[in-house]
Amino acid sequence: MKNQEYYERLFEPYPDVVTLDEFRAMLGGINEKTARKILHGKHIKYFFIRNTYRIPKVWVIEYVLSDHYAQYRQELKAQV
Repeated sequence: MKNQEYYERLFEPYPDVVTLDEFRAMLGGINEKTARKILHGKHIKYFFIRNTYRIPKVWVIEYVLSDHYAQYRQELKAQV
């Protein structure tokens, strides 16, 4: 629960529903292709409305607390 509160405070400046660009920024500036891969891999829930991805902030927080995101972060550290 402590981690969830941390991310709620960290993402407080973002709106309740974010766009793809805001989602990318929330994950540390990942590129667009990687963000789309995460979305299309069904690792995070989203809405696609009028050619725009819409992701509720609570779902972003769920994702960053998920096992998939932890694995992604480990792979990223191994490449650096």
